[in-house]
Amino acid sequence: MSAVSTDTRSRDAVAPAVSRGPARRNACRRPSGVAARVAWTVVLGLFLTFFMLPVVWLVLAPTRTDSDIIRGDGLSFGSWENFATAWQRVFAYQDGALLTWLTNSAVYAFGALAITLVTAIPAGYGLAVMRFRGRKLLLVTTLISMLMPAAALVLPLYLELNAVGLAGSIWSVILPLSFFPFGVYLTYIYYSTNLPPDVLAAARIDGCTEWQAFRHIALPLAKPVVALVLFFSFVANWNNYFLPFVMLPSDTLYPAQVGLTNMLTASPVFNTSSGIIDIRRPELALAALVTILPILVIFLVSQRALVSGMLAGASKE
Repeated sequence: MSAVSTDTRSRDAVAPAVSRGPARRNACRRPSGVAARVAWTVVLGLFLTFFMLPVVWLVLAPTRTDSDIIRGDGLSFGSWENFATAWQRVFAYQDGALLTWLTNSAVYAFGALAITLVTAIPAGYGLAVMRFRGRKLLLVTTLISMLMPAAALVLPLYLELNAVGLAGSIWSVILPLSFFPFGVYLTYIYYSTNLPPDVLAAARIDGCTEWQAFRHIALPLAKPVVALVLFFSFVANWNNYFLPFVMLPSDTLYPAQVGLTNMLTASPVFNTSSGIIDIRRPELALAALVTILPILVIFLVSQRALVSGMLAGASKE
C-alpha cells in the first residue's frame, strides 16, 4: 500500500513539471521570436528606405528650382509654379522632341509586343504539349537564349539586318525586340502544369485539329500567362537602350530612353560647353518621370492579372 501511494505521489510531483515543460519552452522561445521579428522589420525598413528615397527625390525634384535642389533639402516640396515651368521647358526642348521620342517608344514597344504574343504563346504551347524530334534541343536553346546578355547579340543583329537592308529602319528595332525567349519559357511552364492532357485528348476525339484545340481550349485558359508575357515584354521593349542606340541613325527615330541620354548630354549640368540653359535637374527629373509613366499605368491596369499569372503553375493538382 505504501509503495502504491509512493508511486502516486511521485507521479503527481512529476505531472506539474511535465505540464510546465511546453510553457517553459514557449517562454524561452518567445524572446527569440520577438527579436527575429524586430530584426526583420529593421532590415526591411532599411531596404525600403534605401529604395524609396531616390523615388521620392525624383518625384519632388520637378517642384523645386535647380539651386534649391543643390543647396536645400532634397526631400522637400517646392511649388506648383516650378513644376509648370519645368513641364514647359521639357516639352519645348527641340520643338517637342520628347513627344516624338515617346511616340517612337510606343511604336517599338507595342509593335514588338504584338509579334511576341503571336509567336511566343503558340511556341510555348507546342513545346509543352507536343512530342517531336528536337524538342529538348529547342528547350535548351531557349534557356541559353534567356541566359545570354542582350548586349552581346546587338552587333551580330546589326550585321544581319544591315545585310538585308533593314538597318536604320524601325524594323531593325521591332524585329529583334520581338524575339522574347523568356515569354516562350513562361508559356511552356504554364501549359506543362495547368493544362490537363485529357482535355486535349477529348478535343481531338471530337475532331478538333491542333490549331482548333489551341485556339478554342488552350488559349482561353492562358489569360494569366498572356498577361504576364505582355507585361514583361512591354517593360523590356520600353526600357531597351543599347539596341536602338546602335540601330538607329537619327535622333528623330530614337525612343525615349535614348532621347533622355541626348537630353542629359545637352544639359549644362553634365556638359559645361552646352549652350542650352533651360534643361537642368528639375527638367531632367520630370523627363525621367514622364518616360516611366507608361510602365506604371500598364502595371496598375494589369496588376490582378499579373498576380494570377505569377501564381499560375505554383501547384499542380
